[in-house]
Amino acid sequence: MEIKNFIDGIHALNIKHFIGVPDSVLKPLCDYLNIHETNKQHMVPVNEGAAVALAAGYYLGSEQISCVYMQNSGMGNALNPIASLIHQKVYDIPMLFLIGYRGEPNQKDEPQHIFQGEITCPLLELLGIEYALIDKETNQETYQSLLHRAKDCLSANKQFAFVIKKGALKNEQKFNQDNGFTFKREDAIQMILQHRQKDDLYITTTGKISREAYEQSDALYGEHKQLFLTVGSMGHASMIAQGVAAVNPNRRIFCIDGDGAALMHMGSMDFIANMRTDNLCHIILNNNAHESVGGMPTNCQSTSFADTAKVFGYAHVYCAASADELTTVLKQARNNKGPIMIEVKVALGAREDLGRPKESAVMNKQSFMAAVKGE
Repeated sequence: MEIKNFIDGIHALNIKHFIGVPDSVLKPLCDYLNIHETNKQHMVPVNEGAAVALAAGYYLGSEQISCVYMQNSGMGNALNPIASLIHQKVYDIPMLFLIGYRGEPNQKDEPQHIFQGEITCPLLELLGIEYALIDKETNQETYQSLLHRAKDCLSANKQFAFVIKKGALKNEQKFNQDNGFTFKREDAIQMILQHRQKDDLYITTTGKISREAYEQSDALYGEHKQLFLTVGSMGHASMIAQGVAAVNPNRRIFCIDGDGAALMHMGSMDFIANMRTDNLCHIILNNNAHESVGGMPTNCQSTSFADTAKVFGYAHVYCAASADELTTVLKQARNNKGPIMIEVKVALGAREDLGRPKESAVMNKQSFMAAVKGE
């Protein structure tokens, strides 16, 4: 279905606000919204739960129903406000959801999406949210009938969800942004790993950062056993790293994080700072975008993670925007106690031939835990 026809159908429901977190399946939607909607009509909050709450606020303030979009993996973040805020047994707030369907049963996908795909539709049923699937075969006539179902639900102060399969939406217009940074993210990751010492351990965040770290570690050392690749759980890599660091006080633990992920659960930074874990180094590769799902802006481009880390109380804070600066910073950080924050300003984009881990998630866990034990 052409994205304009899809959006026009939503506008026909008198919905003006689109609020959500980008998803690769929904990239045609995200591209269209970034090109054609103003920043007051289209907003990207830090996580899916915040998107639901923001939409609830618009309804409370104006009686306007909003459209909230997300990848199905984000349903976990959205679950609390769906069940305890907008449900009919609580504040009875109508809302339209667009959910990108990753891990669709009987379709090949990445390991972090498999179980989420299995429970997507049952979870909507459990929440009492009526839904409809949108796929490549959905035509305009079918879509119009689905919009009537959605309208009936919204009119009754209920929620309705379109669960959108891969390839269901088409959009020839591509949204492109330039953040003005020139330091390539993969080059930064290579430099970070070049400073690896025997007992160092690395926790890498979900998406392209983990994929690039995997390939760079293999290129440098012929293995990646000192890397834990967080293939799901966006925004939680820093807390995984905190846990590893707390029980391995004699080893230096590095968290290689992304700006979109760090924003999603920024309260973790405050917790890390207050725990005063002196062997933890938190590195945020900041390109002002959700790179792994199409390069959509985070809408938090003015955020300085270095300044934020200072306010939270990280012991040492650094910022780098070039290879020379990062080299200097990594040497300085090695001699200081943490928690340490290093913000690295990096350009958008990744290699087209960037691969994916060859091992399963369980195999990665096993090799990493063996490295923790020194095996």
